[in-house]
Amino acid sequence: MPALQTFPAIAADTGVTRRVLSDSPQLMVVAFDFEAGAEGRLHSHPHIQSTYVESGRFVFSLDGEEFEVGPGDSFVIPSGAVHGCRCLEGGRLVDGFTPRRDDFL
Repeated sequence: MPALQTFPAIAADTGVTRRVLSDSPQLMVVAFDFEAGAEGRLHSHPHIQSTYVESGRFVFSLDGEEFEVGPGDSFVIPSGAVHGCRCLEGGRLVDGFTPRRDDFL
């Protein structure tokens, strides 16, 4: 079994921290902790992203459409889609990216 790596928590934005949980060239899993009112600014990237809401409530924008999510919800963000979120109730999102987000290392 390979040695487990640990990664530091990084301040990603005001009220948002990011921690890589695991990675390989083909896949990366990342936890984002949000304080209520914090935002994940609109952005896009070439990676396919899967988002799982571990806790909290969020309003997501995905290519101009908004929807609310809460604990246990999960969805996929296609490559190149413009997306972001606003945290209504502090919580954690767990995202999977394929391929790995090298900019997070």
